[in-house]
Amino acid sequence: MTNRLRVPIEEEEEEKVLVVEEKQVKEIPDNYLVQFLSKRIFNSDAASSALPFVLFLALLGMIYIANRNIAEKNIRDIDKITKEVKELSSDYKTTKAELAYKSTITEVAKRADTLGLKESLQPPHKLNAEEVQDEH
Repeated sequence: MTNRLRVPIEEEEEEKVLVVEEKQVKEIPDNYLVQFLSKRIFNSDAASSALPFVLFLALLGMIYIANRNIAEKNIRDIDKITKEVKELSSDYKTTKAELAYKSTITEVAKRADTLGLKESLQPPHKLNAEEVQDEH
């Protein structure tokens, strides 16, 4: 502060207060929308009493959105698994056909020939227990 007398400083403060008091509050125009929102249905009392219901509706909306997202994720997973099952099914059928082809007599004979084994020309015969004991 400056070195002034108290009287002039108090006068300046009073002038500042007067300037602040001269500001006028802007009034809201009185039209149909303002009357509807402030005086009829949507006043502050009705809004505060409806707040729990609005929060309940917001919660239901969030649950609905989460449920839809989970359902879409499940559908994507089902599609992915279905494609994988089809692929594995075709692999199974291919492997089964290859096994059936490789287990035929001619294919077994070809593979045995590469190992040095030959197909027997004599037909198989039944062994008796007595014959087996005689050989030992």
